[in-house]
Amino acid sequence: MQKPLAVLNKAINQQVIVELKGKRGYRGTLDGYDPHMNLVLKNAEEIHEDKVVKKIESTIVRGDNVIYISP
Repeated sequence: MQKPLAVLNKAINQQVIVELKGKRGYRGTLDGYDPHMNLVLKNAEEIHEDKVVKKIESTIVRGDNVIYISP
């Protein structure tokens, strides 16, 4: 079994789905992360209740809001 940060490291520059608290999420290219699971996504779409709300060139997602990250 791989450690979570090892999985994230393999997902750099790849499309990921990030599910957040409050039925929100992002879909975009993982550009970076830190040990607290704070994420940097580029060319992302903000998703609320399974609908694309807006497109974002670059965003930072706080790790304490993340439910899961799917590479």
